[in-house]
Amino acid sequence: MPQDDSVVKLREIKRIYYKPDGSILVEALRGVDLDIPHGQSMAIMGASGSGKSTLMNILGCLDQATSGSYVLHGKNVATLDDQTVSTIRGEEIGFVFQSFNLIPQLTVTENVEVPLYYQRIPQADRRERAEEILDRVGLTDRASHRPSELSGGQQQRAAIARALITHPSILLADEPTGNLDSETGEEVLQLFDKLHEDGLTTLIVTHDEQVGQRCQRTIRLNDGVIESDTLNT
Repeated sequence: MPQDDSVVKLREIKRIYYKPDGSILVEALRGVDLDIPHGQSMAIMGASGSGKSTLMNILGCLDQATSGSYVLHGKNVATLDDQTVSTIRGEEIGFVFQSFNLIPQLTVTENVEVPLYYQRIPQADRRERAEEILDRVGLTDRASHRPSELSGGQQQRAAIARALITHPSILLADEPTGNLDSETGEEVLQLFDKLHEDGLTTLIVTHDEQVGQRCQRTIRLNDGVIESDTLNT
């Protein structure tokens, strides 16, 4: 795999949680090496407690590794100060959560605009970009609605639009179909397929084997290490 084509490079990533007395509570990750090329769709799978969520949080700059190297788009995240990491998280990484995490008081358009508000993008530019993204995910006719007026699938598509508004380098999704029925979940997965076809690097944490098989590559974690790394045909 060409090194200069990697959006993400992890080397010897360890994440240890300690008890108040300084003794080890759990070794959540125990030396993970991982390269994610630009444009790849990847699934991370494994039993509860395998390290999936910890790995996702480190990739998303929500948590910091105890040791090891994490290079995102050429920047070694581990060596940067908190403010710079926060900026990178806002600009380079899109997040999609199982529970949508939309703000109830805001319209769909306003929810989608939120990341740009924190980047101090002018209001007119925010609105233009939000309208473009909502069209891309098929929610133009729901732009003025509030989350409570949307179906679960529509809420998840709004959450995906919010994640895409910054044109991130990588889209991270944590069980994105976990709260959806099978038909609605399929619609959301078709949207992920389209985003991948358009060249976006996507990573989905999932328990669902069928979701894993839709991705180009499946990583399986077990007890904090990569148990298998498979390219799907």
